[in-house]
Amino acid sequence: MSMPDWMEPRFRPCTNEGWRARWFRIIFHHHEPDERRFDLILLGVIVVSVIVALLDSVALLHIHYGHIFYAIEWVFTIAFTIEYLLRLSLVRRPLRYALSFYGLIDLLAALPTYISLFIVGADHLLVIRVLRILRVFRILEMVEYSNEGSELMRALHASRRKIGMFVLFVLLITVIFGAVMYLIEGPEHGFSSIPHAMYWAIVTMATVGFGDITPQTPLGQFITSIMILIGYGIIAVPTGIFGAQLVQAGIKRREEKAGSEEAAVSCGRCGEGHHFAGARFCQRCGERLGEGR
Repeated sequence: MSMPDWMEPRFRPCTNEGWRARWFRIIFHHHEPDERRFDLILLGVIVVSVIVALLDSVALLHIHYGHIFYAIEWVFTIAFTIEYLLRLSLVRRPLRYALSFYGLIDLLAALPTYISLFIVGADHLLVIRVLRILRVFRILEMVEYSNEGSELMRALHASRRKIGMFVLFVLLITVIFGAVMYLIEGPEHGFSSIPHAMYWAIVTMATVGFGDITPQTPLGQFITSIMILIGYGIIAVPTGIFGAQLVQAGIKRREEKAGSEEAAVSCGRCGEGHHFAGARFCQRCGERLGEGR
């Protein structure tokens, strides 16, 4: 499954010969050794620049090495700026690239340092560069995982409505129990508002239990116990929905792999049409395939 068009559009080179065509291939393609080498170098630079930004946010390190971090950051910023301008000069439609997902990420990779000249603290936004690592995941070409990743995406897309209804149900429970706990416990026990009580409900259902808000009344503690039990059940529901879709995806993939060897047989009792190649019994009801018609 490929990325959506808005996230990974196809760009054309501005020319088919000369140094611009060569650099377009190196930067925008990811198959030849020099193309992979560029992506790996870019990945390394991104990681190092993010590490520098993280270290600079530590007060003790900033006091002793802040000037070094600042100089290194400007080196990275200039490098990313040159690379961004180079990308714009290599494509046929620069504006289309600039407004694409990765084009915006490339711009944001260099922008924070320039903004920090006018707004103090904006340089800490440099960690957004880590998003550019998304670009070079393609060079790994992990073929043995590509089909599995596609199946995960298809299963998630197929179960989106069920999961959406489940999330809506969880939100409804959160509102109801939050309102109930606000009435039972009240502000004197930390439940200062219904939204605050809803926060308690979410933390309790997630079985995290930070302990910053705890019920004091016996009724409130009883409701908390119910919420925890509901939380354990909630964890299992989306897993089951997603798992069922993965099973269906696996069955379909095996049927496609079987191809012309054997056509899928529908069950005469329940109508189930997806079975393993060569299956003699229905996976849903157990009826012998070919009977019950």
